[in-house]
Amino acid sequence: MASVANAPLNLLKPLNLPRYKPGFGSGFVTTPLRSTINAPFLTAQSSKQSSSPIICFASEKQNSSTDTSSTARIRSEVLTPFRSVRMFFYLAFIASGGLGTLIATTQLIAALTNPSRALDAPEIAKGLGIDICAVSLFAFLYYRENTAKNAQIARLSREENLSNLKLRVDEKRVIPVSSLRGFARLVICAGPASFITESFKFSEPFTEGLVERGVLVVPFATDGNSPSFEFDESEESKDFTSKRKRLWQLNPVIVSEWTK
Repeated sequence: MASVANAPLNLLKPLNLPRYKPGFGSGFVTTPLRSTINAPFLTAQSSKQSSSPIICFASEKQNSSTDTSSTARIRSEVLTPFRSVRMFFYLAFIASGGLGTLIATTQLIAALTNPSRALDAPEIAKGLGIDICAVSLFAFLYYRENTAKNAQIARLSREENLSNLKLRVDEKRVIPVSSLRGFARLVICAGPASFITESFKFSEPFTEGLVERGVLVVPFATDGNSPSFEFDESEESKDFTSKRKRLWQLNPVIVSEWTK
């Protein structure tokens, strides 16, 4: 997974719940980034790495929509570098066809009002029809391209907003979602506390596979209640319980930002 923004993100929630859109999160300065990489909850496949302290600072200043939109536009240009070129040529062809349509229209009117030029009217009408078809075609292509561009920018902006949201690892560590890029696959389990508790129980048979694939679950209770997680603390299940806790260790910070 190259980045959290580009990685597949799974959202679990009941069908009757509205879909929440992540909002703008506060900025974070995480030092050093590698200490996040070596954090215990990210070492599901390599237990030999040692954990280092993480220093996180929460900024009260929120990202402006202009900055986020600018970042999303840059990423959109990188992902589709020739889209702007195509849209430019579409506009040029529309302008050229529109000018040809205007000229052909005036010529057709003159031919229809002047009996001496009546023989030229069919040829002029043919050219006018070609111009109108060309304008219509390139206008449709431009509209389709622009719609795809706006949809892509909206998706990238949402991913940028999501990457700025904050997660609590433990009592002393708070990190942004972007700190997990390349090392974990987030699954946001959103819904009432009862739904999250039920999902927690259903996930037990799949714990081993999820941890091996670097999956981390973020329980997000939409009803304001805290889900209840019960772990088997017996000596025989110590290793399995450790994996269960690692899988469900993350918690959203500043819930109001997550519900936007």
